[in-house]
Amino acid sequence: MLSYRHGFHAGNAGDVLKHAALAAALSLLTRKDRPLCYLESHAGAGRYDLAAARAQKTGEYRAGIGRLWDRADAPAALAPYLQAVRAENPDGVLRRYPGSPAVAATLLRPDDRLVLMELNANDGEALRAAFHHDHRVAVHRRDGYEGLVALVPPRERRGLALVDPSYEVESDYDDVVTAVAAAHARWPGGGYAIWYPLLEGGRAKRLERALAGTGLRRILCSELRVDRRDGPGMKGAGMLWVNPPYTLDVALRDLLPWLSRTLGEGSAGLHRLEWLVGE
Repeated sequence: MLSYRHGFHAGNAGDVLKHAALAAALSLLTRKDRPLCYLESHAGAGRYDLAAARAQKTGEYRAGIGRLWDRADAPAALAPYLQAVRAENPDGVLRRYPGSPAVAATLLRPDDRLVLMELNANDGEALRAAFHHDHRVAVHRRDGYEGLVALVPPRERRGLALVDPSYEVESDYDDVVTAVAAAHARWPGGGYAIWYPLLEGGRAKRLERALAGTGLRRILCSELRVDRRDGPGMKGAGMLWVNPPYTLDVALRDLLPWLSRTLGEGSAGLHRLEWLVGE
């Protein structure tokens, strides 16, 4: 949705799950010497100023990255994510937050490549400005669903695609499944990560059933619920993985319980990790 601006929500609990899991996945993929390609369908502005009016208006980052920043007991699986956040704040003061493109750019190697899609004109300009100096990065102003299908398979033949729309419109729940299934048909060896918010109304379960119903194999579900209270608003977030990196489930098994305890409101945190479809 072109009206959505992630600056209001940067660094919240949903971002923490997305970026911590993404960082863990990329750290596993980069263990092999061969280059890889990272694609993102809804890349946003790339980096966010937590002192800006948007972030300060909601203050959501305080209950997300703000709770992790000074912790000394984080599990090893969180280290790649914290490395990416600290790279944005080299003086040790939390002022800036990396979006998914910046997390990936920090962790990927010189021979790896990033393909970023963003339809919003303002965020697209910010994205180009943020990475204009990085030869590995290509920014496309185009519909992320269309672009995901059109731009695979990448020449590297290995890598990961992140699909993370705002879900402001109901059709996003169907569009992500359609796009991932179509991309997988063109690039069956690629990995796919779908981020989604946990909201009232059972939309997450609908997304889960639809993806499992495509016939795709190796689908892993990871969820973090930080608020069990009734009412509107996001209660947490989840990620569905198709062809996740080998042993990602092991890393998330260490990561999710700690995040649940650290980010849960009033000890209300819950987590879930299960294979929806096996080999």
